[in-house]
Amino acid sequence: MKTEFVRYLERLSEIYPTIDKASTEIINLQSILNLPKGTEHFLSDLHGEYAAFSHVLRNGSGAVRKKIDDVFGHTLSQKDKRELASLIYYPRQKIDYLKTLEQDTENWYKITLYRLIEICKVVSSKYTRSKVRKALPPAYAYVIEELITEKPEVLNRGAYFDGIVNTILEVGSADKFIVAMSELIQRLVVDHLHILGDIYDRGNGAHNIMDKLCNYHSLDIQWGNHDVMWMGSAAGNTACIANIIRNSILYGNIDVLEDGYGINMVPLASFAMNTYADDDCNCFKIKHLRKTSDTDNELEMKMHKAIAVIQFKLEGQLIAKYPEFNMDNRRLLHRIDFKNGTVEIDSKTYPMKDMNFPTIDPKNPYELNEREKEVMEKLRTVFTRCEKLQRHTNLLMKKGSLYKVYNGNLLFHGCVPMNSDGSFREVMVDGKLYSGIKLYNILESNARKALMSLDKKERIRGGDILWYLWNGPVSPLFGRDKMTTFERYFIEDKSTHHEEKNAYYYLIDKEEIADKILSEFGLDKTGHIINGHVPVHQSEGENPLKCGGKVIMIDGGFSKAYHKLTGIAGYTLTYNSYGLTLTAHEPFERAEQVIYDDRDIVSNQVAVEHAFNRILVGDTDNGKKLKENIADLKELIKAYRLGTISEKIL
Repeated sequence: MKTEFVRYLERLSEIYPTIDKASTEIINLQSILNLPKGTEHFLSDLHGEYAAFSHVLRNGSGAVRKKIDDVFGHTLSQKDKRELASLIYYPRQKIDYLKTLEQDTENWYKITLYRLIEICKVVSSKYTRSKVRKALPPAYAYVIEELITEKPEVLNRGAYFDGIVNTILEVGSADKFIVAMSELIQRLVVDHLHILGDIYDRGNGAHNIMDKLCNYHSLDIQWGNHDVMWMGSAAGNTACIANIIRNSILYGNIDVLEDGYGINMVPLASFAMNTYADDDCNCFKIKHLRKTSDTDNELEMKMHKAIAVIQFKLEGQLIAKYPEFNMDNRRLLHRIDFKNGTVEIDSKTYPMKDMNFPTIDPKNPYELNEREKEVMEKLRTVFTRCEKLQRHTNLLMKKGSLYKVYNGNLLFHGCVPMNSDGSFREVMVDGKLYSGIKLYNILESNARKALMSLDKKERIRGGDILWYLWNGPVSPLFGRDKMTTFERYFIEDKSTHHEEKNAYYYLIDKEEIADKILSEFGLDKTGHIINGHVPVHQSEGENPLKCGGKVIMIDGGFSKAYHKLTGIAGYTLTYNSYGLTLTAHEPFERAEQVIYDDRDIVSNQVAVEHAFNRILVGDTDNGKKLKENIADLKELIKAYRLGTISEKIL
């Protein structure tokens, strides 16, 4: 009887039917192991800031400019380097702009093409020819490969290159060729992208970010609490839908819903105007006003209040449905004293700033009235049938997870829930207590069912779990004891607005705690914890590096809403063959400043960890897989030579 391994080798022999074929593949794989590892790019908490995200993606958090410096050193002026960088970032727009200037166009084309060729040679040198070939734009694949590949048989390389470049100019393909080369450089500078959560909310370009990610060559996503709320909405969870709409109105980015995803807000607008016609809704002001009329602003405030009340009702229903969530202190509608205009929270009584609640029945405060039910059913229908949202959610499911272990590092958004004594905090899920990595795994399993299960009950429960991940007191993605949305709207006393952070944030600077978490997720002490979620307040002296650099917080506040608090506009991280580099970015204003004035985003880089020896592919997770493949191929060759498996006649 054949063993499973022999059967496996027989399958392998179908791909490598001879000793020569298997030997050649071993040589190819071994050569890959000795290449420098590709650059990983880490971004977190994008919060809909598409322009800033797009630019940081184009410049690779400074990686493109570094390659320009590496290639040209002091042979190019700083002005020429800045112009070349801006061309690589925005090639089409830059070419259009330069055409409006009076200059020697033919000479500029030649110089630029040669410079791009030199950069392409360098950025492609750490990859196999096969991988570079796959990245080449089809229309110019052969020509670019000729230009960036060393050809020792060509005696007069200068004349050879001149011939190709002159032909490109003669046939009028220079513009398209420069665009292709620039985009190839962007593509090769970063090998893999990590998004550590919170793509959505705050800014108005989340849908554009998702479109760009759908076409990105290699990435993974660690879900943020804002992301799972959108996933829950795509699954039809009405509490998630209400939260998304309220957040969108609050931050003045309702355009994401209406224009980005085609969500019809008319039913809510009509309901709000009728229900709150005589209410100024003063507690529901918009934080970031769009350029709209006073009438539009008044309508949005009424919509804001209408959806907030609906949200509190729907959340109250979920909390009652799942007592194991331990969120009863968030059911506050039945604690309102409608006669005296007060509310009881944590055994204390506070005056309410607003007591106009025409849709709340004091005897049954969490029940939606008929009009509210009608509005939410219509919204649920459009969310679940929105093709674009479903496509984006599919990407989050396919490329996303609650955490990722990658090349010796642990990536997640938020925190690993802990108790003050450093033990992992337990949560009741499906009738059992879970903590640490097991908590992540069971929550992710349930969350995936919201969109993947064929069982209706499992899909509903999965949607409810996604809502819990958004704001639950022991949610790994939220990391606070409660979300005080109700208090921020209705209670003046700011002490009620406080949300206590999980003990993780107070303990993570201790090496034994960081090591404990790494060990829990199967990593050794040489690894790093990389996470976002809580903006690092650099202006107050807060350091993104914790525990001597073992823990790296990369949420510096991409969102404009956080800039005053953080003092910067986001941290990003790169991990290449030389080590880890953290970059702090100043606010990005407009792409036009880069195109017209060659003003790149101001970034300050700090080496987190420099590798003693250059890190090779063989040192990575992919390298481990390649070594396993090599070992299997050696076993196949051994089986051929022993006669266990016969070589195939070609």
